[in-house]
Amino acid sequence: MPRVVIISPPFLSHAGPLSVLAAALRDRGADVHFACTEAFEPLATRAGVRFVPLSVSRNENTAVAEGTRQEAAEAARLSEFLDATRLGAIPTLITQARHRRADMLADPDAVFEDLRSLDERLRPDWYVVDQLSYAATLALHCLGLRYATFCPGHPTYVLAGPDSWFGVPYDWPGALRPDAGRLAQLLGVARENDRAFTERFDAFARDRAPDAPGPGRAFALTSPHTVLYAYPRLPWLPEPPTGPDHVHAGHMVGPAQPLDDDWSQRLRRLRSRARRVVLVALGTFLSARDDVLRAVVSGVLEGTDSTGVVVAAGQRTAALADLAGDRVVVAPSVPQQSLLPHVDAMVHHGGANSFTECLRFGVPALILPFSSDQFAVAYDGERAGVALVRDPNTLSPLDVPAALDALLVAGRPRMGRWTRELARRGPDFAAARLLATMGEAVRAR
Repeated sequence: MPRVVIISPPFLSHAGPLSVLAAALRDRGADVHFACTEAFEPLATRAGVRFVPLSVSRNENTAVAEGTRQEAAEAARLSEFLDATRLGAIPTLITQARHRRADMLADPDAVFEDLRSLDERLRPDWYVVDQLSYAATLALHCLGLRYATFCPGHPTYVLAGPDSWFGVPYDWPGALRPDAGRLAQLLGVARENDRAFTERFDAFARDRAPDAPGPGRAFALTSPHTVLYAYPRLPWLPEPPTGPDHVHAGHMVGPAQPLDDDWSQRLRRLRSRARRVVLVALGTFLSARDDVLRAVVSGVLEGTDSTGVVVAAGQRTAALADLAGDRVVVAPSVPQQSLLPHVDAMVHHGGANSFTECLRFGVPALILPFSSDQFAVAYDGERAGVALVRDPNTLSPLDVPAALDALLVAGRPRMGRWTRELARRGPDFAAARLLATMGEAVRAR
């Protein structure tokens, strides 16, 4: 069996799924090392694999973005991003594109040297690298090392062709579709980023590996062997680029973890006062939008007397403490995967993890997308008939009860097809396909 090093950026929403994949590879006999910053060593311990300290990004998000210690410049950028989300989809995506210029290829020389040193020490047969860790991907390409690409978000993060642009959703949900003028503005910024980064990647490769094949278009650089998606293969998605084996694992949900006594008691109290329970979680960054969290919870409380709410409030727990009561639990964080089998619906931000976890457990969702690939994920949820989408910046508390009623009437029956499909896939399916591809590549060589 091969020795595999999994390279993760220091973000919980990426490191968590990658650690689940690490455990699945270990269970199939691979010798697995998990490479990330030291804050994520406990994930390797829980996965039963060895940990290797490695930094591929200068910013981190260890649980809740606002609560993670950052350098002053990174904290300022987080604040600017959150301010942009209040202005709408296009300003947010343009802000993210501008930030990308500063951090997407931060310190590539250090990443290159660290990976070369790691390879000399461990001599792994394969690497699995998070697709958004471009500095690590570029280093592996220049060093000529075998690797598989893990796509943690929407599959269109892997560009399908010359008309695809990183940071531009492939389609939009109805509630947030921009006009032609604003979309053209975003396209201009994305094209300029594409040009600038391709030039930077090419210059780095010429300097470090002049005899290696050129990396080509920067945002399209992936493994020539395998690209693994933690997402289902929805029939309307664009065809992926030719070349590597494209594996749609469906989700990266590990073995079921039961609720602890504290959360079990909280749910029992809610169920004693409410016929249904809704989980509200906007992810590790966007829990900072406590105005939206308040609108959702207020809508539930004012619009119905039969619904309880669990809210993941991050650093804004104190600001929302007045909402806590018989029908509302407000907590800094929640055991989302353990809670989902026990709730009737979810309100989330369109993160790929939340979307696929809801599909896995058969939970319809109200999606409130703010940034990144969330608009594409929201479009997929809407088209699949398993989610309703609303603009978080225009959401009225009065909108919430009707949306939840519609989800429970129409959304839940449509979940069955997707839940059955995802039950047949997941991390063990992904590990088996990866190991098969690894073996084929070694034999071919």
